[in-house]
Amino acid sequence: MNKKFWNKKSVLITGYEGFLGSHLTKNLIASGAKISGLDILTERKKTILSTNDLARIKIIKGDVGNFGLVKRIIKENKISVIFHLAASSLVSDCLDNPLKGFDTNIKGTWNILEACRKAKGVEAAIIASSDKAYGCHKKLPYRETAPLSGIHPYDVSKSCADLIAYTYYHTYGLPVTVTRCGNIFGPGDFNFSRLIPELMRSIVKNKTLLIRSDGKFTRDYIYVSDIVEGYLVLAEKMKKQKLFGQAFNYSDENPFSVLELVKLVYKISRQKPDYKVLDQAKYEIKHQYLSSNKARKILGWKPKVGLRDGLKKTFNWYKDYLNR
Repeated sequence: MNKKFWNKKSVLITGYEGFLGSHLTKNLIASGAKISGLDILTERKKTILSTNDLARIKIIKGDVGNFGLVKRIIKENKISVIFHLAASSLVSDCLDNPLKGFDTNIKGTWNILEACRKAKGVEAAIIASSDKAYGCHKKLPYRETAPLSGIHPYDVSKSCADLIAYTYYHTYGLPVTVTRCGNIFGPGDFNFSRLIPELMRSIVKNKTLLIRSDGKFTRDYIYVSDIVEGYLVLAEKMKKQKLFGQAFNYSDENPFSVLELVKLVYKISRQKPDYKVLDQAKYEIKHQYLSSNKARKILGWKPKVGLRDGLKKTFNWYKDYLNR
């Protein structure tokens, strides 16, 4: 990370209160960036951001679906770098309410991009996508050249948002890139419908972990600080290396099945495994993991925190937090 690049840089982070958003925000605050944070809540919900951190952010309560608001924020704050993280990020939520998912993930993205086009002062816009944008492919690991072919609501919302980002680059020359990550984990993820937060809570609270799938689903997992570093180095190098209109995968390239991961965390926590396999997951991709060769080669990025070390740090954080 180049702190000199970020000093006094005017940055917009949408979804700044979320899991990844709060880690990215905290990092940029320490680097002297001038941050405008847009989030639908902004009511001091659970976040790793301290009161002092929040005092150093220009906080805006609002929705990325509001084009007028997004346009005004970018123009009035003379935003030069945008990290668009705001999303309906759970597969189950989009399945239950597809219109809300489409509105946030697709419309929210085109609002950000169109506002950038109108402002004409944005140097870099990074759109946070997902490995789900690829849909289901037999050839693994997924590379950036794989077709975007989601078929279920969340997956489709990400496929569409990515294609919209591409059209804004190819048609209007907008300085935009797309990021796709493996399953991000670490301290401060308060969404307990996700596997790792709920696994950590179940162990700390001595409860049986309920596994929605058959336990054989395969994913790659990557520690949050490595993703933050990936976003920052991409923003720093986008213009210099002419990376606009491209996508980058971030992965530890170390896929695990759900049961393998669960057993590893129980071992790290020195607790006897206590889980129940429900085998009730629907409309989810069974095997999915990414190649991050492009990011490693072009950006010089690679994960610094191994899975075991990351899980140990994460477990210790949840143990401390949940026992307060």
